[in-house]
Amino acid sequence: MNKKFAIHISTKNRVEDLVITLNSLTEILSNDAVECVVYDDGSTDGTDKMVLEQFPKVKFLRNKTSKGYIYCRNYMLNETTSKYVLSLDDDATLLSNDVFEIAEKHFISNPKCALIAARIFWGKTLPENYTATKEQISRVNGFVGCGHIWNLESWNKIPSYPEWFEFYGEENFASFQVFKAGLEITYHPEIFIQHRVDVKARKKGKEYQSRARKSLRSGWYLYFLFYPLKVIPKSMAYTLFTQIKNKTFKGDFKATLAIVQALFDVVKNIPNFIKNSNRLTIQEFKEFTNLPEAKIYWKPENE
Repeated sequence: MNKKFAIHISTKNRVEDLVITLNSLTEILSNDAVECVVYDDGSTDGTDKMVLEQFPKVKFLRNKTSKGYIYCRNYMLNETTSKYVLSLDDDATLLSNDVFEIAEKHFISNPKCALIAARIFWGKTLPENYTATKEQISRVNGFVGCGHIWNLESWNKIPSYPEWFEFYGEENFASFQVFKAGLEITYHPEIFIQHRVDVKARKKGKEYQSRARKSLRSGWYLYFLFYPLKVIPKSMAYTLFTQIKNKTFKGDFKATLAIVQALFDVVKNIPNFIKNSNRLTIQEFKEFTNLPEAKIYWKPENE
């Protein structure tokens, strides 16, 4: 039976986080209109056994060898028959049980809304007053991957996430495509998610250089795909100068190496820029950049 709502989770070798996430979804998955899909991208930590034994109601997909995070997300979105899809990270806790009721009501009353971005708290421990917020529903120009809801009718009007981005920037790619399609992204603070990560520790972790490289190059990829041609040189020069000033001149060798690697990645992907560009006009660029930016990190008002 087709389900109206779906929750999509991509995962790889994070079985301990995943079991926490799936346990937190017990109540919402008791709704017959909701299905949960977990796509395991070649885990070797027993993820498949855990899901199949402990969560038999979850639809489980698996790659024997890794095909990439973006591949998994695209596959689930392109194959689903659900009308609305919540994309959730495997280390995120959904804390709004009426999430789909809120989302459906908003989508119906706002036909141009393609995607709803959630309010997200990044941290291991929730603040006591997390349910209270003065933030308002508002249009924004982007979203983050750990918690958002697609209207599938809108997803089908834009290109899928670019797998050659590998990890960072695919949400920004989709945000530009949504704008170019005449659609909108809405930040909805009633939908609340805890992303159970230590942001400070992540910045100092062993993947620091890799994350820095992918984050930097994805921004440059977006310039060449969507920015008006005359805006690109100034934007590239500014970001490169800023990176060298804040990282290289301060002796951050790993970040400096990431900058050089990112530049090589840009050159290597010139054919992808030519093939996939969907450039904004100057007027569209002004309209897009004047929109409020994606609301990524939420903190209680009294902190």
